[in-house]
Amino acid sequence: MTKIDPTDEKILRELTRDGRQSNLDLAARINLSPSATLRRVQELERQGVIKGYRAVLDPVAMGVGFIAYVTVGLNSHTKESQEAFERAIARAPQVAECHNVTGTVEYLLRVEAADLAAYKHWHTDVLGVLPQVRSITTFVVMGSPKDMRA
Repeated sequence: MTKIDPTDEKILRELTRDGRQSNLDLAARINLSPSATLRRVQELERQGVIKGYRAVLDPVAMGVGFIAYVTVGLNSHTKESQEAFERAIARAPQVAECHNVTGTVEYLLRVEAADLAAYKHWHTDVLGVLPQVRSITTFVVMGSPKDMRA
């Protein structure tokens, strides 16, 4: 496990806020020399603490007007059933995230669709016909006052 000191925490906080800022701007924000800042960022990347950089997309600009979290319970708890479900979900472009969770269901999905009709089609004709699926519960996102995903 990597030891993260307070300076590394500042770097990570700043890069999470704006991963495209220049090394000079980052160094000024954390009050460290540019060369020391660059060495620390490179070390955090080398250690795998920083896994990559992403563009944060506006869902509305991308044609996504409907977002939901969906819980899925499987009818069989075998490894084969889970793997088959995960393969099917990997092929579904509407699924932005898939998490295997503990509790009364096996999976939590973040689903993005153009609108309710498009979601209903995916829910009924894609997810609903998978032989592994026992239960589906949909939680429609009405707003996201805090969203730290990048």
